[in-house]
Amino acid sequence: MRKIKRRISPPHVEKLPVEGRHVLPSALVSADDELSQPSDRLLDLTLAAVQNARTISMEPISKRMKMGPYFPDVWPGEHYKFLAGLVQAMRPKTVVEIGTSSGLSALGLASYLPQGGRVVTFDIIPWQEFGDTVLTEADFQKGNLQQVIADISIPEVFSSNQKLLQEADLIFCDGPKDGKFEQIFLDLMYQIKLPKNPIVVFDDIRLMNMLRIWRNIKLPKLDVTSFGHWSGTGLVDWQS
Repeated sequence: MRKIKRRISPPHVEKLPVEGRHVLPSALVSADDELSQPSDRLLDLTLAAVQNARTISMEPISKRMKMGPYFPDVWPGEHYKFLAGLVQAMRPKTVVEIGTSSGLSALGLASYLPQGGRVVTFDIIPWQEFGDTVLTEADFQKGNLQQVIADISIPEVFSSNQKLLQEADLIFCDGPKDGKFEQIFLDLMYQIKLPKNPIVVFDDIRLMNMLRIWRNIKLPKLDVTSFGHWSGTGLVDWQS
């Protein structure tokens, strides 16, 4: 375990002058020379999502977890209530999630969809194979939640799912944050037109591997970390 910890955690993490359950290094970056600024749409949606998040309950989802920390109930600090608040504000018909994992965010997004809305969540691993999944077969029988097993960063796979992405009102990108996937996904997105001008949410934008990727986005964007995930939450107003 020590060897694994050294491999995934930078050596200087232990020297950071702060303590917490989970501590990671990041960087402060000036705002005056940013490549883009938030649009009025992003500001309005964020205000509405924050207001909604204040009264949203994630208790039904948290109860599915085998043990704590019960992240869906943590807000601010975790993004689950904010994402649900965003769905309430936008009333999207189609939500695309990149990264199913345990299913917490998929359930949170699906729980607040308008009538006839759907969440399509992508992963390279079937949801049943995640040991900490909170999903059940019944969740997929309701008709508003679907999982696609595919690596959306592969150009051919991306192309085969282009129509779905073009139908999306909201896209939540919660991929591996390995310094490669998110940039490839962005590059592929730049090559197509998204007629619905979706809001694209990026998770973990404060992580070292994500700093440059987030910084280089030229579309209108807004860092909403204080109301989202402690490791960073960013919104992009995708204007085709």
